[in-house]
Amino acid sequence: QVQLVESEGGLVQAGGSLRLSCAASGRSFTFSNAAMGWFRQTTGKDREFVAVISGPGGETRYTDSVQGRFTISRDNAKNTMYLQMNSLKPEDAGIYYCAARRVPFIGTARARYDTWGQGTQVTVSS
Repeated sequence: QVQLVESEGGLVQAGGSLRLSCAASGRSFTFSNAAMGWFRQTTGKDREFVAVISGPGGETRYTDSVQGRFTISRDNAKNTMYLQMNSLKPEDAGIYYCAARRVPFIGTARARYDTWGQGTQVTVSS
């Protein structure tokens, strides 16, 4: 059973920065074999893709709205993934979820992810 635990989010002013982390654990789970993604959800909307990183970490993809502002990374030695969020905008606010695939290849669809964290709240004030 894989467990994903996100770091605490927070309240940040527009234009500010915040870094989220996601720690993975589980018996028979090889972190470097799992593509990892970040999704976010706001009230009344579907959970949407934000960023993904391949298992080895060499490939990343972002949704257009965060390209150039957010950076996804991972430390496979620590079984941890990160999302560095810069130049935050009010529309970036929401509950951020980390998610893991069973394969190392990137994917942007929610259905391709097998395990989800509990979510962490990010609030951006204008």
